[in-house]
Amino acid sequence: MPASDSATTKRVPLLLWIIVFFQVFIGIAMVIRRTLIISGVIASVNPLPGPPIDGEFSRHPLMTLLHILPGILFMILGPFQFMKTLRARHIRFHRWSGRIFIGAAYIIGVSALTMPFVMIPIGGLNEAAASILFAIFFLISISLSLKHILNKNQALHREWMLRAFAIGLAVATVRPIVGFFFAFSGLPSQVFFGTAFWIGFTMHLITAEVWINYTRPRLVTNW
Repeated sequence: MPASDSATTKRVPLLLWIIVFFQVFIGIAMVIRRTLIISGVIASVNPLPGPPIDGEFSRHPLMTLLHILPGILFMILGPFQFMKTLRARHIRFHRWSGRIFIGAAYIIGVSALTMPFVMIPIGGLNEAAASILFAIFFLISISLSLKHILNKNQALHREWMLRAFAIGLAVATVRPIVGFFFAFSGLPSQVFFGTAFWIGFTMHLITAEVWINYTRPRLVTNW
């Protein structure tokens, strides 16, 4: 492999880790902000005309907290599941953190699937459709990752864990997309919120598939 190609290969994981930790930071900040709003410590902000963005969450605090508080565990423990050195040196921590991660993921997925039927989504049916579809895929991914690790198939376990983690992180990408619409579209949040969900989740799913295929072991055939 040429030296330039080798250097590029080494830089790609570093860039991905930077992006992942930035999204983890956004995700944790989102949870803290929404918890403070529900608790009445800070007020919700809606920069455009229309109902407050956090109105439905404040009207259903238990459902909201059940969804977002496990998200902190998901965000913090997620990156540890993909650190090879940590897994090799601290296998017990890897296994226990993985169990907590999967437990939190199930709570997040089931609550995400339930919320559109209990609360009125900001983006209406468009957002509800995206939430339901990707919540189902998220739950399928985490279930298959669990199935494969119980069957000692680490390669497939990794692939489905990557898909689940990518979908879980997508909520952090949706926020900058929403901010972009706020800044440049001039439209009410109810119009573009659902579109932002579709864009964010689809981007993450595509990125996960590209990375899975890029890092999947190749079969070498001797001709």
